[in-house]
Amino acid sequence: MKAETRQSEHSLKGRLPFRLGTTSYILPADLVPNVTHLADRIDDVELVLFESDELSNLPDETTIATLAQLATEHDLTYTVHLPLDVDLGSTEAAIRQRSVAKCRRVIQLTQALRPFAYLLHLYGGPTDREAAGNRNTWTTALDESLQRLLDDGPAPETICIETLAYPYEYVWDTVQRHGLSVCLDIGHILLNRYDLGAYLDAYLAQCRVVHLHGIREGRDHCDIGALPNETLELVLSRLQAASAPQRVLTLEVFNQSDFDRSLDVLRSAT
Repeated sequence: MKAETRQSEHSLKGRLPFRLGTTSYILPADLVPNVTHLADRIDDVELVLFESDELSNLPDETTIATLAQLATEHDLTYTVHLPLDVDLGSTEAAIRQRSVAKCRRVIQLTQALRPFAYLLHLYGGPTDREAAGNRNTWTTALDESLQRLLDDGPAPETICIETLAYPYEYVWDTVQRHGLSVCLDIGHILLNRYDLGAYLDAYLAQCRVVHLHGIREGRDHCDIGALPNETLELVLSRLQAASAPQRVLTLEVFNQSDFDRSLDVLRSAT
């Protein structure tokens, strides 16, 4: 009874003007135990998937079937974070081809879950605002890779390009050209000292997923209690005011303590 009461107390499922999510790594366990643990507390789970020569957590058919059943039973959606060790803008064609193949493999593996979004990092963006030539080479490579990824792939709007260390304007034309969506990672924006209000003005209309996490002593993915009150108020007010298709707000934290604390803060703020 105590466990059930605590879970109910920490649930914001279906209570907010957006779908509330968190990651599949709240418990130090595999995907199914995490989703089972979270299913009655949130609306969406970000499946953080990886594959390397040494480690892989890519789900097998049985796991996919279980995740699909949990989604049906608990009114859940999934966002799928595509692998981080890909470089779609590499100057080397072989690296781009391997990167596209890895992303497509994950998309094909999870398509039965009908993900609300696929989250994608476009690494390699020049940080020097004057490096126009480098940016042109990079974005040309990105165009080629993204087109290959979209061929016989998911609907373009389900691919969300995340805000990273470089100014998002570097990829904005690419996002628009391919009909993609935006993932506004609030922690990344703040950590790199970009103007959050300006980012919301420019990109919220095409944003499908928001990542929210705090920063402590230069380390991100902490509970959102580490965010300034005005930052949280700005994000929530803009999300509540925006007349746009349904969005997911993901508390992008990776342990129970940060998750519970983030829910407490979010409950107080709403």
